[in-house]
Amino acid sequence: AGVTIEVEGAPRALDAFRRALTEEAPPLARITHIDWQQLAPVGDAVFVISHSLPGSKRHALVSPDTSTCDDCLHELFNPVDRRYGYPFLNCTNCGPRFTIIQDVPYDRVLTTMRAFTMCCECQVEYDNPLNRRFHAQPNACPVCGPQVRLLDKEWNALSTEDAISSAAQKLSEGAIIAIKGIGGYHLACNALNAEAVALLRERKHREAKPFALMVPDLETAASLCEVSDDEADLLQSRRRPIVLLKQRFPSAVAPDVAPGHNTLGIMMPYTPLHHLLLRSFQAIEGAGSTAALVMTSGNRSDEPIAYRDDDARERLISIADFTLTHNRDIHIRCDDSITRIAAGGEQVFRRSRSYAPEPLSLPIAAPIPILATGGHLKNTFCLVKEQQAFVSHHIGDMENLEALLSFKEGIGHYSRLFDIQPQAVAYDLHPEYMATKYALGLDLSHRIGVQHHHAHIASVIAEHGLEGPVIGVAADGTGYGTDGAIWGCEIMVADLLGFERIAHLQYVPLPGGEQAVRQPWRMAAVYLAQAFGDSFLDLDISSVRQMDNARGRILSQMIERGINAPLTSSLGRLFDAVAALLGVRQVALYEGQAAIEMEMLAEPSEYAYPFEITGDSPAQLDVTPMFRAIVEDIGRGVPVSRIAGNFHRSVAEMLAASCGQARAASRLDRVALSGGVFQNRMLLEQTAHSLDDLGFQVYINRRVPLNDGGLSYGQAAVAAAILSSKLRSSVLNLEL
Repeated sequence: AGVTIEVEGAPRALDAFRRALTEEAPPLARITHIDWQQLAPVGDAVFVISHSLPGSKRHALVSPDTSTCDDCLHELFNPVDRRYGYPFLNCTNCGPRFTIIQDVPYDRVLTTMRAFTMCCECQVEYDNPLNRRFHAQPNACPVCGPQVRLLDKEWNALSTEDAISSAAQKLSEGAIIAIKGIGGYHLACNALNAEAVALLRERKHREAKPFALMVPDLETAASLCEVSDDEADLLQSRRRPIVLLKQRFPSAVAPDVAPGHNTLGIMMPYTPLHHLLLRSFQAIEGAGSTAALVMTSGNRSDEPIAYRDDDARERLISIADFTLTHNRDIHIRCDDSITRIAAGGEQVFRRSRSYAPEPLSLPIAAPIPILATGGHLKNTFCLVKEQQAFVSHHIGDMENLEALLSFKEGIGHYSRLFDIQPQAVAYDLHPEYMATKYALGLDLSHRIGVQHHHAHIASVIAEHGLEGPVIGVAADGTGYGTDGAIWGCEIMVADLLGFERIAHLQYVPLPGGEQAVRQPWRMAAVYLAQAFGDSFLDLDISSVRQMDNARGRILSQMIERGINAPLTSSLGRLFDAVAALLGVRQVALYEGQAAIEMEMLAEPSEYAYPFEITGDSPAQLDVTPMFRAIVEDIGRGVPVSRIAGNFHRSVAEMLAASCGQARAASRLDRVALSGGVFQNRMLLEQTAHSLDDLGFQVYINRRVPLNDGGLSYGQAAVAAAILSSKLRSSVLNLEL
């Protein structure tokens, strides 16, 4: 139920004690509130921690996994320390938490560390209130704790004196190694070895999506990328996320690490095992050389990360040449978090390790416990108790049975940890989403469908604690609209209770449905047909010449007859269309690839192509003039980088102009930006700047992802507001 402290002494000393609880709290302590009352003195003179009382209502929080602290690092590399070189040392201020906890209260017997009996020296530390390891549940040493092993491809243990140094040697020689971390397995190889990186892509079936890198120190990160002070702080923070940084060129990193990108995802070691591995690898590579390892999720593409040993053996045996593993069980999988610094602060792309399961606040308390099931891509779920919203670790794309099982497993674990038994469920309106089907299959009396883009904007409203309505701009690839169309560029006036659609990108067909997402050339044809009619096939530009007449005419017939061509207002598909038109990419190998690669080559621009905003209730954002101007620039030989930059500026100005029209009608001057398209840094910052110039207050997601990973939090906020409103109405009716 939290911490109950009974302390007696002189009044002045007790006042000082209360102040010290908050002002001198340990690094991982999070104090939400302190209640106190006076008791009659009983004469106690000894410090005691009593056993946790079973059956009490659960309010205590669970700490996220935290990177190795400086004190433990000093011990790790101190030759005279008894934990010198021990890959599992930790203390009260660092180490595994969330991924080893099986239930609360957080006692050793309820963690996966119960398999290891502490030796006398560890037990003395654990029992001593003045020791840094007092009641550190993962406390261990080489005598009594987990051990690491290096296995061959068939998972037979190799006879080696130092498994970590041997693994580092194998990596230097070009091997791919599966490494058991704190929340699951990674797949690692030498990031400078082009053959190893290419082989990892081939075996993992990951054709083009970027790999994350782990580097030993900030100096190495700065040699590979431009690193600002804020980015350096984030890299070295106790959370140790993957941070997206602008890459330096020419680069020593193999081109296949992040093809088509001018950024790299960099993280620094966050466990003792990582520190030892990177230091050994760096020593083998030699003084003055760059040491960097690809450190990507241990899975095949589109599957959840492997975290159980038997599952890792089955799924990774065809990928890894060796496995560096250990015998401390992981209870719940947890991928690395991904962040960046943009638009003046941190933005979270994937909120997982070291962030989850810290709760977020809701502006309106939920009258009953709520489960929000999130979306289809980058799924998270959210469990709500009163004003606390527990957004889950990253589940991933709900594309297969493994992802669904991970989703269900996570919900069960969070429900137990935080004593939340949902009485209401919030879900996305798309009837075919796995998460939606799961929600509708629950035997709950309160079911609340939340429109996809309303949930995006609600996540910003809730995160910033905004009262009253805002103008919301939700921009992404796909979201099920209330009219059955596929929405994706929506300007709305919204609060937590509802929204009004003020404007949207003009509907166009999506020929072939999902095929158009994977083949951006289809969207280029759609917008060209809208701008030039059937004669677009006669345009003398490269992207049209590549589109043979037969294929183009079949597409035109699909569009004209409405055959497998649902309507969409998606801004993501507009970016795909322009990327294909500019010859950046005709076929996408992963979500958003064409748009991402166009952003990477775009030059900042102050010039905007023309657009029109027509009609009302809702207004239509018409980009036909924009497309005609782009085709004209292509014909004049304007560099692709300049056209791409002009296009970004044009979209930013169009969104800002639509918000200006919304303000004229609503008299609101606050704008919330959310949705996966705003992962485009150039678009986000230019849109925010344009809105700022117009006198708007601009709010964006900071603590939850602005992509679909933040949907569950937005759904939860909407559901809490609706249920609270219904409760107030019921009370009012009873009073009347």
